[in-house]
Amino acid sequence: MKIDSLHIGMSVRHPQYGLGTVKTISEITADILFSDGKRTVEPNAASLEPAEPQMTASGLNLPLKQFVEQTLDAAVAKLGLEKPDAVVEQLGLRWHGGKVVLHPADGTLQTKEVPLEVFFHKVVMVRNNLRVLEQKINAHEKLSDGEKVEMQQYITKSYGSLTTFNVLFKEKEDQF
Repeated sequence: MKIDSLHIGMSVRHPQYGLGTVKTISEITADILFSDGKRTVEPNAASLEPAEPQMTASGLNLPLKQFVEQTLDAAVAKLGLEKPDAVVEQLGLRWHGGKVVLHPADGTLQTKEVPLEVFFHKVVMVRNNLRVLEQKINAHEKLSDGEKVEMQQYITKSYGSLTTFNVLFKEKEDQF
């Protein structure tokens, strides 16, 4: 293994000392903490190997950062999740910067104020979690069709209860 393949904190395997963690790296050697103590080794000469999965990518025609962002976006979309900034974009413009104010009936108790963006994000996350639950119920192997329909009724009722918050959405298709 070449010295430039190492990074601090990397798990490596040495033929004699076993598993270790890279602590420092110099020009030709690395200090590695093994179970029996720290040792300075030359990775090339010591037949050091990575003890963690490695990936090599070639032929990428875009920056690594952009590749990672696109991969993350695809995973988020596939899981049916939304990023918080995407959620706020769904909030109607007239609500931006607003707040939810809860006044207790008892005047001696403190009023609670929540930024509307935070409240809206929580409502949308409830919606997203209901969608994921719905998908999991529909894909469940051991539930009968009758059981699936019964559970779906609870989800439908929950969606119905959340229609109160439709007024917050900018676009009608995002509503419950």
